[in-house]
Amino acid sequence: MKITRITLWQLDLPLTEPYWLSGGRLRFERLDSTFVRLDTDAGLSGWGEGCPWGHTYLPAHGPGVRAGIATLAPALLGQDPRSLEHINRLMDVALPGHPYAKSPLDMACWDILGQATGLPLWQLFGGAEATAVPVNSSISTGTPDEMLALIRRAADKGYRVHSAKVGGSDPALDIARIEAISAGLPEGHRVTFDVNRAWQPATAIEVLNSVRARDWVEQPCETLDQCAHVAARVANPIMLDECLHMMQDHLDAWKRGACEGVKVKPNRLGGLTRARQVRDLGVSVGWQMHIEDVGGTALADTAAIHLAASTPEANRLASWLCHYHLSIDPAPGQGARNAQGYATPPSVPGLGVVPDSDTLGDPVAIFES
Repeated sequence: MKITRITLWQLDLPLTEPYWLSGGRLRFERLDSTFVRLDTDAGLSGWGEGCPWGHTYLPAHGPGVRAGIATLAPALLGQDPRSLEHINRLMDVALPGHPYAKSPLDMACWDILGQATGLPLWQLFGGAEATAVPVNSSISTGTPDEMLALIRRAADKGYRVHSAKVGGSDPALDIARIEAISAGLPEGHRVTFDVNRAWQPATAIEVLNSVRARDWVEQPCETLDQCAHVAARVANPIMLDECLHMMQDHLDAWKRGACEGVKVKPNRLGGLTRARQVRDLGVSVGWQMHIEDVGGTALADTAAIHLAASTPEANRLASWLCHYHLSIDPAPGQGARNAQGYATPPSVPGLGVVPDSDTLGDPVAIFES
């Protein structure tokens, strides 16, 4: 089996309402997503999606996905998409770095491998069944009352786990947010306070040693060194996210005892192949993990839910579904969707999502052998 064609589409994804994080210093209204279809000489086609969360969240941006794929395409045409490790080595030689550009290609190869073997991705990733994965809401930064109102709205949709965005230059306001949200959570619900690297270490230590809440705190500071400094001085369990770009970062975090858990995001790591490797490391060292993608439609969300569903329950926390923040759905009714706070991956061979061609429109690029 050989890759004969690589086709790209670009789609703007407006959010249903503006979204603030990192203490309100980052605002998002629209995402730039790239869809990829790999066609083969065996008649199988695989789909992937690369959708950075804007261009201020991580060192990634929408046009960079398409530019990277244009560079990578000549190295992949004529290759067997089922040879995932080989495909990833070829991409690393053709274009060092730029993992976010490689992720949709890797995802599409996994889709083809699943179809070729007749197995869903959750089974290829080691799962025994299509496990229903808890999904968490994502609560935009605001006043304590505004954030509690958003949590109540999410609870009405079945969410029982929440990611509340805090952080900024006002420690007193962050203390008020954390205390109010912890006290006002509906019974049986859980929350992670996601700082999105907005605090300086001194602010993180001041805030976390002032609150009674002992909930998860995610990415309190910019760097791994800063987060490790904070982790050694607070009682809250620490989750790392934005400072983890490759396997070595995860190894360094484990060696330093910098966290009790991590976010595993295929688009940031370079695809499902690398995300699965990090997931397996997390299981071996006893981390708890949120497995979700950086952004995108039900296509990207479903790929991540396949990996999450195959992860041991003891190591698996909730996953986020970006597509619930979008006003466009190019794969209506398909893939992993929120059903009373849980999302279940499809059990058809492969990824199980095929975008609607009318919604995608005309391709922006086609590469052929």
